Amino acid sequence: MSLVERIAQADERGLAASGLACLDRCLPLLGADDELLRPLWASLADGSDWGASLEKARGTLGAEGADDEEAARLVRRMLEAAPAERTAGAVRPWADACSVAALRVHRLLDPAADGTADGAGLDAGRAGDTADLPPLVAAELRRQAAVLDLLAEHGPHGLRRALDLSIEGRRVLRAVVSRRERAGS
Repeated sequence: MSLVERIAQADERGLAASGLACLDRCLPLLGADDELLRPLWASLADGSDWGASLEKARGTLGAEGADDEEAARLVRRMLEAAPAERTAGAVRPWADACSVAALRVHRLLDPAADGTADGAGLDAGRAGDTADLPPLVAAELRRQAAVLDLLAEHGPHGLRRALDLSIEGRRVLRAVVSRRERAGS
């Protein structure tokens, strides 16, 4: 099943976890604390409202800066676009947009890519054709699919493993960012 199909079939919790996981994995670009989104994960686990935690996270990160690179702008926009109301109708378009944005971020940072956020290649990957994806992008696509599968198969019990996948992806992205900074120095 393609990622697009998984998103189309996911329930509210799976969609919210999918969007949140994409955002969580991309946090190293903003220099954010790894625990910034933990209250949002907790609200998914216990079914509580995430509106206050969402506003707190937005306030902590602040507004988009004029000196933000494209990848950082994409991450900030993921957080800004998160719906306060966590219904399937509200989170489905957000989860889909987060999927695309996270893949674009990974494409921009992938040393094997050309440094562009090629939309056609990403769309093909989301539809199931992963043959021409650079390694960092392909790994992100696998993580996105795994998060949706975990929630579809295990419901709320899949959240812990979904968070673990996000932490793993965050570490990978942090290493890529660190390598880029060292190479640029």
